[in-house]
Amino acid sequence: MINKLTVQSIINKYYLGINESVKWEINDNSLSIDFMTPTKDVIGNVACNNFTLEDCKLAIYDTKKLNSLISICNGDLLLELEKRNAIYTKLKISDLNFNLNYALSDPLLINKVGEVNEAEWVVKLNLTQEDVDNIIKAKSALAQIDNMLVTTTTNLDGENVVEFVFGDESGHNNKITYQISGDIKETDIKLPFNSDTFKTILQANKDMDGGELLLSSMGLMRLNFNLEDISSKYFMVRKAETEF
Repeated sequence: MINKLTVQSIINKYYLGINESVKWEINDNSLSIDFMTPTKDVIGNVACNNFTLEDCKLAIYDTKKLNSLISICNGDLLLELEKRNAIYTKLKISDLNFNLNYALSDPLLINKVGEVNEAEWVVKLNLTQEDVDNIIKAKSALAQIDNMLVTTTTNLDGENVVEFVFGDESGHNNKITYQISGDIKETDIKLPFNSDTFKTILQANKDMDGGELLLSSMGLMRLNFNLEDISSKYFMVRKAETEF
């Protein structure tokens, strides 16, 4: 049995509103899901080390449909599998009132997730729950603009800080700046990221009690979140035509 809210939390962390097709890999009651956005600007993994299901690889082609089915359930869920000729064809989901069947896909229809070559991290920040909430508020206040400039600079006390600047690049337009201190080895970095994507990742991990942000001067950001049995990891590239 696994709680409905746990399953929804896992799904939300990889789905991000756009990542429909993934493989769920279960081994020794541990679940691992690799994913990549259609635009290939985010690659990540969500894991849960307490996921009671037999060892298997499940092809989830329509995550939105799966999420909709789970949403009508309540409390603890019983997950069972049905297979035909050694291929898993159905994920059965049941609670005290409902018995649901979700049709699994052919694993060959799920695109392979790319690999990330990690660079040297010159910035390491601890994101508190307050930081996550404040950054989401800042982005929401300028909801129509998808620009976010991440810069490293020095504050009035001479301390190295990271600034998250939301708004258009033009100097005459509205801007919001949020500042966080941390382990910053290099100043004068200025890297543009998609603020919509950044906000979506933070919102999906609001239940994780904060996290960690790492940044390379080459334009790669890594976000880590952990809480109890669930962990999530995201690699996000700067705004450009560059792919992993």
